[in-house]
Amino acid sequence: MENSITAKALRQLSREIQADQLKHKIRIAILGYRSTQFLSKFLKQAGAIQGFDIELYEADYLQVEMEVMNPASSLYSFKPDFIWLINSTSFLEKRFCKSSDKKDFEKAISQTYQQLAEQVSAHSSAQLIFNNFVEIPDSIFGHFSNQHSASFLNQLRRINVSLMDLAESNQALHIFDLQSMVLSKGLDNVRDAGLHINADIPFSMDFEAEIAWNFASLLRVFKGKIKKCLILDLDNTLWGGVIGDDGLEGIQLGSLGIGKAFSELQLWAKALKVRGIILAICSKNTEEVAKEVFEKHEEMVLELDDIAVFVANWSNKADNIRHIQEVLNIGFDSMVFLDDNPAERALVQKELPEVTVPELPADPAAYLPFLRKLNLFETLSVSKLDKDRTKQYQEEAQRRSVQSSFSNMEDYLKSLEMKGEILPFQDQHFPRISQLSQRSNQFNLRTIRYTESEIKGIQQNPSYHTIQVSLEDHYGSYGLISILLLKQENPQTFFIENWLMSCRVLKREVEKYVLNHLVEKAREMGVKKIVGEYLPTAKNKIVENHYRDLGFEPLGKNCWELEVESYEAKAHFINTSSIS
Repeated sequence: MENSITAKALRQLSREIQADQLKHKIRIAILGYRSTQFLSKFLKQAGAIQGFDIELYEADYLQVEMEVMNPASSLYSFKPDFIWLINSTSFLEKRFCKSSDKKDFEKAISQTYQQLAEQVSAHSSAQLIFNNFVEIPDSIFGHFSNQHSASFLNQLRRINVSLMDLAESNQALHIFDLQSMVLSKGLDNVRDAGLHINADIPFSMDFEAEIAWNFASLLRVFKGKIKKCLILDLDNTLWGGVIGDDGLEGIQLGSLGIGKAFSELQLWAKALKVRGIILAICSKNTEEVAKEVFEKHEEMVLELDDIAVFVANWSNKADNIRHIQEVLNIGFDSMVFLDDNPAERALVQKELPEVTVPELPADPAAYLPFLRKLNLFETLSVSKLDKDRTKQYQEEAQRRSVQSSFSNMEDYLKSLEMKGEILPFQDQHFPRISQLSQRSNQFNLRTIRYTESEIKGIQQNPSYHTIQVSLEDHYGSYGLISILLLKQENPQTFFIENWLMSCRVLKREVEKYVLNHLVEKAREMGVKKIVGEYLPTAKNKIVENHYRDLGFEPLGKNCWELEVESYEAKAHFINTSSIS
């Protein structure tokens, strides 16, 4: 479903949801510098449609500071998972008018938000989400607002920048980009003057519903529902025309005419690849002919090195996407498929309903504006390793090709010459650790998601012991591929709060390598037992027997226990080494 929705549609869809479809319980506190009663109602409905059983705490009107700054407030006793602080440009403008120092107004507001964030962090483990301020031209200074620091619009823009700086330095803060939503729709199309004057609700009911829908969509990202891969058709999608018929000189691509639309789409895809989104090609074409465009056309933005998996043949596209999924070893629900042909889109939607297949407009000039509005690739973090992701999948494709030449897995694993490194969590890897927790669904024993700030807090907590695992072989580096969080519940017991691993290293015997290290650590600390738990989800069935296969004994439903003293180290093919 698109990010646009009406209040009527929200009500109708939410009525169709059954209780057993609400898979995630979430506690959300809403605090507003404006009226929030309709927004709260819409959030419950939008959350239900997207699988959330939301329990709400709605603060009284304009009681933001009173709730946040008081440690004994009802806000903190509610113990929310998320605090949504809803800003209001109108309320801010009233403060500005009363301010005696208008040139330094931004500094005062920024200090207020810094204090609010500090109080939330001190008294709650909740993630604090606030919207930026919608820019409303005040016409007091006209264009001169951009040059005059005593203008409200000038200060408003500075405040939005200061909020970005604050969120960048504090991983427990997140900005809900309301300004971009309004910019996309047009301010005059979303505001409601009557509601603003009579009820302090600045927007129409439909746009209030859309805000709630987008916020619920953001919650899905916190729960690991993210897109990892963009699969692209070629003819009339990445370039205009049909390469097999029109030839290299006949296709439309470049800075002139409709070719500009295709070049801009490629620029967008290239930026996604740099951010860490995997790019794949799925085209009905002769492979050599299709690749020639990448290799020889001067106006191509994308290069073959940008593509993790290139599939061009005359087979069914749904089957080819299944092949791409097998190579990448990611879920179908983390894939987006772009194709100009409605029949091909319909086939993939029917055969692979989990794959997101946007209904591209008929006019290629509208492709990119349409895709940008969908905001398909929401994320909570970006790590320095993201830029290497395509290379890592290309290396994995090489490994799979070589593996077929071996008659048994043992010889293949030996041939990889794997090297592993096990360390406590390192500060510079917090973004990647958080990202791994949010992205990993298959090899994830308890499916707990962590933000960077939560990782930092765990690392500083003496009750926890942390493990991060990196791996490389002679094809290249896998990077940081596994994490364990151990909670020492008593001097003699480790509880594995979470154990997760990237699906890229499944069947590499990493779990044996890690368990050997974990037992050594337990013995050094005098720990006698290691307890693990498996919490089943729709996607982690592959680790259902994880603890049993490693020699743990049953300890109640889905709980397992390992006696440290009797453990015998398991054989594997990973050598311990320092990895750069």
